[in-house]
Amino acid sequence: MTQHVRGATRLAGLVALLAAGAGNASAHVKYVTPGSDPVEVAAFLLAALTDPFNLAVLGAGGVGVAVAGAAYLRFRPLPNDVRAFRRTMASYESLLPWLLRLAVGLPLVGAGFSGYFFSPAVQSSSPVFVRLFGITVGFLLLFGFGTRLVAAVGLAGYLVGLAVEPALVLAFEYVPGFLAIALVGGGRPSADHAVASMAADDRTFYSRVDPFYRRVALPFVERTRHLEAYVPAVLRVGLGLTFVYLGVAQKLMEPGDALAVVAKYDLTAVVPVAPELWVVGAGLTEALVGVLLVAGAFTRAASAVAFLLFTTTLFGLPDDPVLAHISLFGLVSALLVTGGGPLSVDRALSDRGAGDAESGGDASGRSAGA
Repeated sequence: MTQHVRGATRLAGLVALLAAGAGNASAHVKYVTPGSDPVEVAAFLLAALTDPFNLAVLGAGGVGVAVAGAAYLRFRPLPNDVRAFRRTMASYESLLPWLLRLAVGLPLVGAGFSGYFFSPAVQSSSPVFVRLFGITVGFLLLFGFGTRLVAAVGLAGYLVGLAVEPALVLAFEYVPGFLAIALVGGGRPSADHAVASMAADDRTFYSRVDPFYRRVALPFVERTRHLEAYVPAVLRVGLGLTFVYLGVAQKLMEPGDALAVVAKYDLTAVVPVAPELWVVGAGLTEALVGVLLVAGAFTRAASAVAFLLFTTTLFGLPDDPVLAHISLFGLVSALLVTGGGPLSVDRALSDRGAGDAESGGDASGRSAGA
């Protein structure tokens, strides 16, 4: 009996270590791969998923995640701590537009100065245009001037580029980023807020000469204000799809490049398991995070895991381009602030918990990410 317990303990420890280290293999593979020979996907997955040890580790990880989620929903541990954390995050909502502008503007400026178009994998044949586009759109977003219009221009530029160069899907997080900025506007602090304050004050000279604020900007904001509530859903779905793509397409469907990354950084020395388990574990972890984000289930917890994956990637892969991940860092941080929002499992669980409380049930019946 003791021997079985020790074996289970070792397996649990290995699962935890592999999960913690999976971030090192969770980068954009295309950014760091040294190149590799093609590997047959079906043969790779068959070999990896028929190995008893690999199955035990992956199965234990899956069961552990499911049990942890079910246990939280059943017992609701540390309710006061959870409520305090949610209140703190909610207090940051007024800063959400600023956070979004930083998350998208900073990497765009960096991309412009570095000479690539959104993604380091896309080096344009028109470097002057690429530099001007990235620097101009990025700085205007950081400054918060004409924010909604600039976000629309940035989104259009990305979509046109994606139609021409499919590799831009590696930077798909810009789509939810631009959409969210277009919905919330510049916020404060921003040039838009300063200009709007002057335009709204009838005593200022500027309010008499501004032809745009009352005729265009104000009516547009009033018509679209109700859509701001869907910003968490936009971010969740966009980032979730990005994670699913990185996990499935970049790792499970292209195991050759992923295995080359494991070999390049000697990741099997970090956690002594087969390279195949590294690749499959990292791919499934990213895919699971993506599915949770799309569904809006345990949104803040999934966002925290994503943040951890990015952090370990930056420390574990020294030549991984940091600039290319700032957008992901920022947008995941925004989800920590907003939670799941509407159209999410979190919101459904929260509403059900509120209904139970009104009926005399447990008033703490809220979801992890609500």
